[in-house]
Amino acid sequence: MKALIAYYSDTGNTEKVARAISDAVDFDKDVSKISDVTDWKGYDIIFFGFPVHAHSVPQKAAQQIAKIPEGQKIVFFSTHGSLRDGILPKQAFEHALGLAAKLKVLGHFGCRGKVTEQIIDALQKSPQHKAWAEEAAGALRHPDENDLADAKAFGTQMVAKIKA
Repeated sequence: MKALIAYYSDTGNTEKVARAISDAVDFDKDVSKISDVTDWKGYDIIFFGFPVHAHSVPQKAAQQIAKIPEGQKIVFFSTHGSLRDGILPKQAFEHALGLAAKLKVLGHFGCRGKVTEQIIDALQKSPQHKAWAEEAAGALRHPDENDLADAKAFGTQMVAKIKA
């Protein structure tokens, strides 16, 4: 069996989660930035990670999802400044599902990740974004060791799923 753990990471949050998931994969694997992947074929499973941007999949990630062969087994993982069960990360996952209509999506994992101070400062100046900016400020120390342990456990669950 062979796995690809591919990620897009602006601040290093999503890369940390990718590495934790990689620790759970106990067979041949490649870990790579999505921009470095030249061929999406030949994998039994692809773990695909992205940061949530404006409650959506970033354009750079969306373009790569479109390149993945039809029927490919895929697992999404994401990082975000919102609370883990918040509406914004759920909307991003729904967007990812829409982009992956031709793929076989096995699951999704999301956890908090620090948001840059520049983004928080800019959003706090906007009344409609102020509450989210305050929520995102609480993600400063994420992903933490508990988040990464959860990511690894999730990876173990997904590996068991494809081995069954």
